[in-house]
Amino acid sequence: MDNKVTKILRLGRKIHQFRKEKGYSQEAFSGLLGISRDHLAKVETAKRCISLRLLIDVAEKLNKQVRELIDF
Repeated sequence: MDNKVTKILRLGRKIHQFRKEKGYSQEAFSGLLGISRDHLAKVETAKRCISLRLLIDVAEKLNKQVRELIDF
């Protein structure tokens, strides 16, 4: 698997893990972010790349540093 794809997949898995730790469903968390549940699902499964703006918003909503999400 391509290194970039692997990193994007790891990022999605971390978002999923931290979201679940906070007790958010995809529906609830996507609502907080102002995106569709489908968009969030695609980010979490590396089927869609995340924008920097959304990455920052995700980190803030999860009370994490961006580097915690992208520390591969």
